[in-house]
Amino acid sequence: MSFSRVNTSSATLTKNRTEESISPTSGMCVTCIDGCVGMCEIGKSAYRGHEVIYPQPFGVITCAGEKKYPVDYSHFNIMGTAAGAYGIEADSDKAIFPAVNLEVVFGHDKGIKFKLPWLISGIGSTNIAKNNWEGLAIGSALAGTGLTIGENVVGMDPQSKFKNGNILDTVDLKRRVKLYRDYQRFGYGAIIVQANLEDTRLNVHEYAIEELGVECVELKWGQGAKDIGGEVKIKDLKKAQMLHDRGYIVLPDPYDSNVIEAFARGAFKEFERHSRVGMVTEESFAATIKRLRKAGAKYIFLKTGAYRPVDLARAIYFSSKYKLDLLTVDGAGGGTGMSPWRMMNEWGVPPVELHTLVYQYAKKLAAKKKYLPAIAVNGGFTFEDQIFKGLAMGAPFVKLIGMARAPIAAAMVGKTIGQTIDAQQVPVYVERFGNTKDEIFVTASELRHELGHKEFEQLPTGAIGLYTYYERLAQGLRQLMAGSRKFALKYMTRDDLAALTREAADVSGIQYIMDVDKKEAEKILK
Repeated sequence: MSFSRVNTSSATLTKNRTEESISPTSGMCVTCIDGCVGMCEIGKSAYRGHEVIYPQPFGVITCAGEKKYPVDYSHFNIMGTAAGAYGIEADSDKAIFPAVNLEVVFGHDKGIKFKLPWLISGIGSTNIAKNNWEGLAIGSALAGTGLTIGENVVGMDPQSKFKNGNILDTVDLKRRVKLYRDYQRFGYGAIIVQANLEDTRLNVHEYAIEELGVECVELKWGQGAKDIGGEVKIKDLKKAQMLHDRGYIVLPDPYDSNVIEAFARGAFKEFERHSRVGMVTEESFAATIKRLRKAGAKYIFLKTGAYRPVDLARAIYFSSKYKLDLLTVDGAGGGTGMSPWRMMNEWGVPPVELHTLVYQYAKKLAAKKKYLPAIAVNGGFTFEDQIFKGLAMGAPFVKLIGMARAPIAAAMVGKTIGQTIDAQQVPVYVERFGNTKDEIFVTASELRHELGHKEFEQLPTGAIGLYTYYERLAQGLRQLMAGSRKFALKYMTRDDLAALTREAADVSGIQYIMDVDKKEAEKILK
């Protein structure tokens, strides 16, 4: 059984000439014929080379791997019960699903509160993020959840001003922070500024703390999509040279005269901007934490990726020892940027395995009475059942689920619907619900009542789309939790899940479905 697709994918805009007779090992057509123009990935690589490493078309897509892992969250089912209730009186008139409390409070001083147990955990300098930031920021703020401004935003901003390599002023980062804060309500949620190696060299965190009043900052060791630094493509020579001057790796060299001449004649149309990989040591990590606290950081987070288990152990240990407020662990296979396609599919520890290790390592430290930060897990979460499973898999240590592609999709759809409304060209599939914001978006009346008519009319439909998607997730999660009789997140346990296969049980430590409640059932039957 093959878990991977090779040599053809919509992500790389490639396909096989023979759609049925494909070699399962190489992904090549069984009969590779002389005279083919090269529709497959090998063929396209013969004339576009390294460009085919990355998903396309860049700038208007998000991507996730299509590899089928041996174990995933669909191999677990949620266990409900017909008796009792946790967190509420066992009374049928009181234990109703709207009564489920989804609020999360975390941080060393319990000073961060979210209305819903998830956050967007890092959307940075890509066009897809910038072009949808209004919807993402405003929708997240209205919903009372967290939003992370990802890496390289300052460095990519043409209007940023520097002196001696340090940031003095920036337009884009200020805009992103302000959009969120303008719609933040009742102290719920948080805007988080992330920094990678280049951001650290530009003193982005210090700027965010001291000039923008940001309370939550995040160090980035990596993500689940790739084990190298972030990448984007640049279509403008001057911008490529600007990024080179700011310390980024830009390929090919935008100052090479031969490269400039080739770009001018159209031999290639895009430069690549790459970030460097970090080199983690405890000494440098401790120094960074000390520096950020001295600069005034109130809360410090760490995000790590699908690296080797020893790196996860290091991340949890450092987060414990230096008393961080949140650790985010991102499983393999996802991505919102321009991660290399084969890397996205074939690199890293998959979500179920990685999240199981998170539980195991956190449990070891908890047994020693060590401090543990709140933990968030990422890895292709999109709907309420997956959110429930991720929280239960890591209970009681996992407090949040990290998402990116799904919220972006919701914001993009909301934005697109708004454009069709303005153009009076609402597609038939949507038009059956109406032709206005109030008719199409099911949360419109709620938002109009809460915000008032004037402020509601100013809301971008991307924000309404994200808010409405979150409303669906919240109600769905409440229903699942009520069925398990768990009326607050703190009551969720790994026993709320059952593994559907022996392999899933062996990997996760979750009981196999036929072993669940065996002793208790025998007692009743006796």
